[in-house]
Amino acid sequence: MIGPTTILIAVIVISMALIAFLVIRPSVTGTRGGKILAFISLFIFPILAGSMGAAEHVEHSKTTEFCLSCHVMTDYGQSLRVGDKGSIPAVHFQNHLVPPDQACYTCHTDYAMYGDVRAKLRGLRHVYVQYAGKVPETVKLYTPYNNRECLHCHLGAKSFEEGVVHNQDPETLPKIKSNQLSCTTSGCHEVVHNVKSLREATRLKEVAK
Repeated sequence: MIGPTTILIAVIVISMALIAFLVIRPSVTGTRGGKILAFISLFIFPILAGSMGAAEHVEHSKTTEFCLSCHVMTDYGQSLRVGDKGSIPAVHFQNHLVPPDQACYTCHTDYAMYGDVRAKLRGLRHVYVQYAGKVPETVKLYTPYNNRECLHCHLGAKSFEEGVVHNQDPETLPKIKSNQLSCTTSGCHEVVHNVKSLREATRLKEVAK
Protein backbone atom coordinates (compact mmCIF):
# COMPACT_ATOMS: atom_id res chain seq x y z
CA MET A 1 0.00 0.00 0.00
CA ILE A 2 1.37 3.41 -1.00
CA GLY A 3 1.79 5.62 2.05
CA PRO A 4 1.40 9.42 2.32
CA THR A 5 5.18 9.91 2.50
CA THR A 6 5.66 8.12 -0.82
CA ILE A 7 2.94 10.24 -2.44
CA LEU A 8 4.50 13.41 -1.03
CA ILE A 9 7.92 12.48 -2.43
CA ALA A 10 6.33 11.71 -5.81
CA VAL A 11 4.60 15.11 -5.88
CA ILE A 12 7.87 16.89 -5.04
CA VAL A 13 9.83 14.96 -7.68
CA ILE A 14 7.21 15.60 -10.37
CA SER A 15 7.06 19.29 -9.43
CA MET A 16 10.86 19.63 -9.64
CA ALA A 17 10.94 17.79 -12.97
CA LEU A 18 8.28 20.09 -14.45
CA ILE A 19 10.04 23.21 -13.18
CA ALA A 20 13.34 21.97 -14.64
CA PHE A 21 11.58 21.35 -17.95
CA LEU A 22 10.21 24.91 -17.97
CA VAL A 23 13.66 26.33 -17.20
CA ILE A 24 15.19 24.36 -20.09
CA ARG A 25 12.30 25.07 -22.48
CA PRO A 26 10.87 28.49 -21.47
CA SER A 27 9.36 28.88 -24.95
CA VAL A 28 6.73 26.30 -23.96
CA THR A 29 4.99 28.95 -21.84
CA GLY A 30 4.12 30.82 -25.02
CA THR A 31 1.25 28.44 -25.69
CA ARG A 32 -1.99 28.11 -23.72
CA GLY A 33 -1.08 24.59 -22.67
CA GLY A 34 2.37 25.76 -21.62
CA LYS A 35 0.88 28.47 -19.41
CA ILE A 36 -1.37 25.90 -17.73
CA LEU A 37 1.62 23.62 -17.22
CA ALA A 38 3.63 26.49 -15.72
CA PHE A 39 0.77 27.38 -13.36
CA ILE A 40 0.48 23.78 -12.19
CA SER A 41 4.25 23.41 -11.81
CA LEU A 42 4.93 26.71 -10.03
CA PHE A 43 1.80 27.04 -7.92
CA ILE A 44 -0.47 24.00 -7.67
CA PHE A 45 2.17 21.32 -7.05
CA PRO A 46 4.20 23.37 -4.51
CA ILE A 47 1.05 24.25 -2.57
CA LEU A 48 -0.05 20.60 -2.69
CA ALA A 49 3.39 19.42 -1.54
CA GLY A 50 3.46 22.00 1.27
CA SER A 51 -0.01 21.01 2.50
CA MET A 52 0.81 17.30 2.40
CA GLY A 53 4.12 17.91 4.17
CA ALA A 54 2.43 19.92 6.93
CA ALA A 55 -0.23 17.22 7.39
CA GLU A 56 2.48 14.54 7.55
CA HIS A 57 4.40 16.47 10.23
CA VAL A 58 1.23 17.05 12.26
CA GLU A 59 0.52 13.32 12.24
CA HIS A 60 4.11 12.56 13.23
CA SER A 61 3.88 15.05 16.10
CA LYS A 62 1.12 12.91 17.61
CA THR A 63 3.47 9.95 18.09
CA THR A 64 4.92 8.97 21.44
CA GLU A 65 8.35 8.87 19.83
CA PHE A 66 8.08 12.54 18.83
CA CYS A 67 6.83 13.67 22.25
CA LEU A 68 9.71 11.93 24.02
CA SER A 69 12.35 13.15 21.58
CA CYS A 70 13.04 16.21 23.75
CA HIS A 71 15.58 15.60 26.53
CA VAL A 72 13.30 17.17 29.13
CA MET A 73 10.69 14.47 28.46
CA THR A 74 13.04 11.49 28.96
CA ASP A 75 11.91 10.78 32.52
CA TYR A 76 8.28 11.03 31.50
CA GLY A 77 8.92 8.35 28.91
CA GLN A 78 10.48 6.16 31.59
CA SER A 79 7.45 6.72 33.84
CA LEU A 80 5.34 4.93 31.21
CA ARG A 81 7.41 1.78 31.78
CA VAL A 82 7.71 1.80 35.56
CA GLY A 83 6.41 -1.31 37.31
CA ASP A 84 3.92 0.50 39.55
CA LYS A 85 0.29 -0.61 39.35
CA GLY A 86 -0.74 2.65 40.99
CA SER A 87 0.72 4.75 38.18
CA ILE A 88 -2.10 5.70 35.83
CA PRO A 89 0.12 6.49 32.80
CA ALA A 90 2.13 3.27 33.22
CA VAL A 91 -0.96 1.07 33.59
CA HIS A 92 -2.61 2.59 30.53
CA PHE A 93 0.53 2.43 28.40
CA GLN A 94 1.66 -1.07 29.34
CA ASN A 95 -1.80 -2.60 29.00
CA HIS A 96 -2.50 -0.81 25.70
CA LEU A 97 -5.49 0.99 27.19
CA VAL A 98 -4.19 3.83 25.04
CA PRO A 99 -2.42 3.33 21.68
CA PRO A 100 1.26 2.92 22.67
CA ASP A 101 2.43 4.80 19.58
CA GLN A 102 0.18 7.78 20.42
CA ALA A 103 0.06 7.53 24.21
CA CYS A 104 0.99 11.16 24.96
CA TYR A 105 -1.42 12.65 22.43
CA THR A 106 -4.29 10.39 23.54
CA CYS A 107 -4.14 11.75 27.10
CA HIS A 108 -3.18 15.33 26.23
CA THR A 109 -5.39 16.16 23.24
CA ASP A 110 -5.77 19.81 24.32
CA TYR A 111 -2.07 20.47 24.67
CA ALA A 112 0.22 22.67 22.55
CA MET A 113 -0.76 22.68 18.86
CA TYR A 114 -3.85 20.52 19.44
CA GLY A 115 -5.60 22.89 21.81
CA ASP A 116 -7.08 26.36 21.44
CA VAL A 117 -5.22 29.47 20.26
CA ARG A 118 -3.52 29.97 23.63
CA ALA A 119 -2.35 26.37 23.63
CA LYS A 120 -0.89 26.79 20.14
CA LEU A 121 0.99 29.91 21.22
CA ARG A 122 2.37 28.00 24.20
CA GLY A 123 3.44 25.28 21.77
CA LEU A 124 5.47 27.86 19.84
CA ARG A 125 7.03 28.96 23.11
CA HIS A 126 8.06 25.35 23.76
CA VAL A 127 9.93 25.32 20.46
CA TYR A 128 11.72 28.55 21.42
CA VAL A 129 12.64 27.25 24.88
CA GLN A 130 13.87 23.95 23.45
CA TYR A 131 16.31 25.58 21.03
CA ALA A 132 17.04 29.06 22.37
CA GLY A 133 15.77 29.33 25.94
CA LYS A 134 16.23 27.62 29.28
CA VAL A 135 14.26 24.45 29.94
CA PRO A 136 12.73 24.49 33.47
CA GLU A 137 13.80 21.76 35.89
CA THR A 138 10.18 20.88 36.68
CA VAL A 139 7.62 20.47 33.90
CA LYS A 140 4.10 21.49 34.89
CA LEU A 141 0.78 21.75 33.07
CA TYR A 142 -0.42 25.27 32.40
CA THR A 143 -3.94 24.41 33.56
CA PRO A 144 -5.38 21.63 35.76
CA TYR A 145 -5.81 18.33 33.95
CA ASN A 146 -9.25 18.17 32.37
CA ASN A 147 -11.36 15.07 33.09
CA ARG A 148 -12.45 15.20 29.47
CA GLU A 149 -9.19 13.47 28.56
CA CYS A 150 -10.21 10.51 30.73
CA LEU A 151 -13.90 10.54 29.85
CA HIS A 152 -13.49 10.31 26.09
CA CYS A 153 -12.51 6.67 26.77
CA HIS A 154 -14.08 5.82 30.14
CA LEU A 155 -17.45 7.55 29.85
CA GLY A 156 -20.12 4.88 29.49
CA ALA A 157 -17.80 2.03 30.48
CA LYS A 158 -19.34 -0.31 33.06
CA SER A 159 -16.22 -0.26 35.25
CA PHE A 160 -16.45 3.54 35.41
CA GLU A 161 -20.21 4.03 35.64
CA GLU A 162 -20.73 1.27 38.21
CA GLY A 163 -17.43 1.55 40.10
CA VAL A 164 -17.83 1.25 43.87
CA VAL A 165 -15.73 4.33 44.69
CA HIS A 166 -17.49 6.40 42.04
CA ASN A 167 -20.90 5.55 43.52
CA GLN A 168 -20.25 5.73 47.27
CA ASP A 169 -21.48 9.31 47.19
CA PRO A 170 -24.27 10.08 44.68
CA GLU A 171 -22.61 13.44 43.92
CA THR A 172 -19.22 11.97 42.99
CA LEU A 173 -19.99 10.70 39.50
CA PRO A 174 -21.83 13.86 38.33
CA LYS A 175 -18.96 16.00 39.64
CA ILE A 176 -16.39 13.90 37.77
CA LYS A 177 -18.38 14.13 34.54
CA SER A 178 -18.75 17.90 34.88
CA ASN A 179 -15.02 18.31 35.68
CA GLN A 180 -15.82 19.68 39.14
CA LEU A 181 -13.96 16.80 40.79
CA SER A 182 -10.64 15.93 39.22
CA CYS A 183 -9.80 12.33 38.39
CA THR A 184 -6.30 13.04 39.67
CA THR A 185 -7.51 14.32 43.04
CA SER A 186 -5.56 12.90 45.98
CA GLY A 187 -7.11 9.63 47.06
CA CYS A 188 -8.32 8.73 43.58
CA HIS A 189 -5.78 8.51 40.75
CA GLU A 190 -3.09 10.80 42.08
CA VAL A 191 -0.01 8.91 40.86
CA VAL A 192 0.63 10.55 37.49
CA HIS A 193 4.13 10.65 35.93
CA ASN A 194 5.83 10.45 39.32
CA VAL A 195 9.26 11.06 37.81
CA LYS A 196 10.83 11.83 41.18
CA SER A 197 10.42 8.21 42.26
CA LEU A 198 11.96 6.63 39.15
CA ARG A 199 15.26 5.94 40.91
CA GLU A 200 13.43 4.10 43.68
CA ALA A 201 11.24 2.11 41.28
CA THR A 202 11.56 -1.63 41.82
CA ARG A 203 11.68 -2.40 38.11
CA LEU A 204 11.19 -0.84 34.73
CA LYS A 205 9.45 -2.57 31.87
CA GLU A 206 10.38 -2.28 28.24
CA VAL A 207 7.12 -2.35 26.33
CA ALA A 208 6.84 -2.81 22.58
CA LYS A 209 5.67 0.34 20.84
